[in-house]
Amino acid sequence: MKKQTKIAIVGFPNVGKSTLFNRLLNKKKSLVHSLPGMTRDMVSDVCQIGGRSFTLIDTGGFFDSLEDVFSSKVREKAWEAALEADAVLFVLDGKRELLPAEEELYLSINKLNKPIIVVVNKIDTPAEEEKIGEYTKLGQDRLFCVSAEHKRNIELLESGIEEILPSVGEEGVEMDASLLKIAIVGRINVGKSSLVNRLSGLDKLIVSEIPGTTRDSIDSLIQRNKKTFTLVDTAGIRKLSRTQDKREKASVIKAKKDITRADVICLVLDAQEFPTRQDTAIAHLARDSGKPLIIALNKWDLFPKDSNSTKVCKEILFRKLEFVSYAPVIFISALSGQRTVKILDLAEQVYANASKKISTSKLNNFLRWIHIHSPPVSKKGGKFKIKYMTQKKVFPPGFLLFTHSKSSFSPSYEKHFINLLRDRFELYGTPIWLSFRRN
Repeated sequence: MKKQTKIAIVGFPNVGKSTLFNRLLNKKKSLVHSLPGMTRDMVSDVCQIGGRSFTLIDTGGFFDSLEDVFSSKVREKAWEAALEADAVLFVLDGKRELLPAEEELYLSINKLNKPIIVVVNKIDTPAEEEKIGEYTKLGQDRLFCVSAEHKRNIELLESGIEEILPSVGEEGVEMDASLLKIAIVGRINVGKSSLVNRLSGLDKLIVSEIPGTTRDSIDSLIQRNKKTFTLVDTAGIRKLSRTQDKREKASVIKAKKDITRADVICLVLDAQEFPTRQDTAIAHLARDSGKPLIIALNKWDLFPKDSNSTKVCKEILFRKLEFVSYAPVIFISALSGQRTVKILDLAEQVYANASKKISTSKLNNFLRWIHIHSPPVSKKGGKFKIKYMTQKKVFPPGFLLFTHSKSSFSPSYEKHFINLLRDRFELYGTPIWLSFRRN
């Protein structure tokens, strides 16, 4: 995968950077909130304009705040994005005057000798556009007056962006649309961002012991053995009633939604404290999504161990999380890197298992074996016969069983049947769904 053109959106807090980011992508990728400081880490995605693609990067605000202990780190990450980018969209708030600090920031970015497009946002009417004279002091030949929220003049801005993109012959190879997306989920402060930083080999995400550091879901592209993965670092999930900051509430809601857009879910637990009530709630979300699942027990380097430790930990884990006992467990340390790379191998494996298509003939051979060695038990406790079964779907594998009566399996036998089915066809790491039809 060749390097693709990168364009970073930078500016002070609450000027509409994330709204513009979403507008150019034509989807709600970055979290948007009326309160400043919503974005902390770099958020990126592939953007297409005029048939050409580039990587668009949303950043946090360039501003030090006594109220936000992360403001200096946010500014550092934003500056890193500006350094890394091939061009910059410098966003200003058209509802207020140009700040001296914004002039200083513009001059600093201008010294990087890369194309800069100045975007004056929140210009909702032609009358407001006539009052932007003071922005000309930046020395730009052209100012793009837009309203990202109301989609005003976005086409003009897109044309301006298209002008600075390399010609078609100079562009890098398109990013593979079939990248395996792994959502890193878990409660707050279990080491999700540290894990993503370790796997990506970059200090991309802000890491802190303070709960709720990550607010948005951050995509990180990594390559291993000529294969490309997208790691989606999500905000820590906890009950909304326990979140005080409205921005954190929005983060939790977004993290729950991002579970549905992943191909594989990696649930991160803290080896020093597991499984908690919130771990259980998140595991339910993962199971109900139907996505393949991996469970990573992080901070394993801090856990007092003996030869029986992994076995005992699995027993403790699945005593409470029996409903996701199909998920493989890996013991890792994001701090030292211990076994972290194996998460990628497991993700490929469980994804392949979830996509398996099993022939009807093989399923019915399995049914014949079942009727001989472990006959089905109905909800009423009696035995009944399954005429035949077929696979109806993948992700997760879903099977349709045809019966003589309206009955279905008893709950305990259904678990038993699914376990036998999983063992026979190696469907580890994925939920399995059954449905019944009288024939």
